[in-house]
Amino acid sequence: MYSTSASTWTCSDVEQWLIHNGFQQYSKILCDKHKIDGKALLLLNEDDLKTPPLQLHILGDIKRLYLLISTLQTNQTSEYDSIDTFKTNGKPSSGDFIHLRRRNIRSKKNVQYQDSTDINKPKFEREIHKTVISFVYAFVVALLTAFVMVVVHDRVPDMTKYPPLPDIFLDSVPMIPWAFQACEMCGLILASIFSITIFIHKHRFIVLRRCFALLGTVFLLRCVTMFVTSLSVPGIHLQCAGKVYGDIWTKLNRAFEISFGLGMSLTGVHTCGDYMFSGHTVCLTMSNMFITEYTPRRFTLLHTLTWVLNLFGIFFILAGHEHYSIDVVIAFYISSRLFLYYHTLANNKTLHHADRRAQVWFPMFYYFESNVNGIVPNEYEWPFKWPRSIKCYF
Repeated sequence: MYSTSASTWTCSDVEQWLIHNGFQQYSKILCDKHKIDGKALLLLNEDDLKTPPLQLHILGDIKRLYLLISTLQTNQTSEYDSIDTFKTNGKPSSGDFIHLRRRNIRSKKNVQYQDSTDINKPKFEREIHKTVISFVYAFVVALLTAFVMVVVHDRVPDMTKYPPLPDIFLDSVPMIPWAFQACEMCGLILASIFSITIFIHKHRFIVLRRCFALLGTVFLLRCVTMFVTSLSVPGIHLQCAGKVYGDIWTKLNRAFEISFGLGMSLTGVHTCGDYMFSGHTVCLTMSNMFITEYTPRRFTLLHTLTWVLNLFGIFFILAGHEHYSIDVVIAFYISSRLFLYYHTLANNKTLHHADRRAQVWFPMFYYFESNVNGIVPNEYEWPFKWPRSIKCYF
């Protein structure tokens, strides 16, 4: 019997095979009652053994019998390829699907096995047009933020009349001249790590779409808070004078300078006035959150590094006396909470598919995430065809 292919076995052959391997107690139910022949045996999986109509009751026997069957399936790869899903009337039969535990995928020199459950895995479409829309949204908000900063600068309170407000941290820690530049260096390191993560992430367009949407939303809120309240500057080292940008064209030109300089002192951009809340803290925190979320969980050293850079960057902002402590606290809280809330909704199908309130209260979120089914897996690929060695590694 064992010299022939398992796919040609009869019910009697399967019965002898079961008896030979110590499962004689199941030979009657499998072969006599349910007519399991060789082809049917090769299509059995663990769920078939545990659920009706077979419904075996001893867990140890189920595991051992399935291990024996899966070993037989692996050894019969040449025959297993020829068995496909049977269909009746154009629809899958045998309980909608006959699950093939392993499907043989041959190449020139090796054989790879792909779990048949891949057909049930959620699909993640790139939807590049949505990513472009998200980028435009973030870019427009960046321009608006820069323009509001220019407008607020003209309304900066007179330092002679309105000295810096009391602040426990700023009053306790002397100003460090190079601290703000150190903060921006921390931000550049985080941005570089995040860029590499995006570059090799298989679902980079979904991640980018979420990044632009979140940054745009946080900075749009920052525009409102900056405009409605102007606080006195937090440090006497900031020499500020209002009414320096007279006409609208001068304001627009300055806004473009701030935008394209990314609001960083390292690029030569120097702004004045306390902006509720800290934009540098937002960028540091968002970069940290995205790196932590979209890199493997086992990269604990990397995650520790990003948190250290995030926290040291916040410290350097305060040490440079560029923001009040409340600006930094609010920025960190809003950025981290919005990131967590967004991903909680996005990762829960019920919340953003079945609950229509998501469409009403979060229309942009619903539009961007409508075709994302489940948690985005951390899978990686080399985006180019060359060099082949790197592409093969991924």
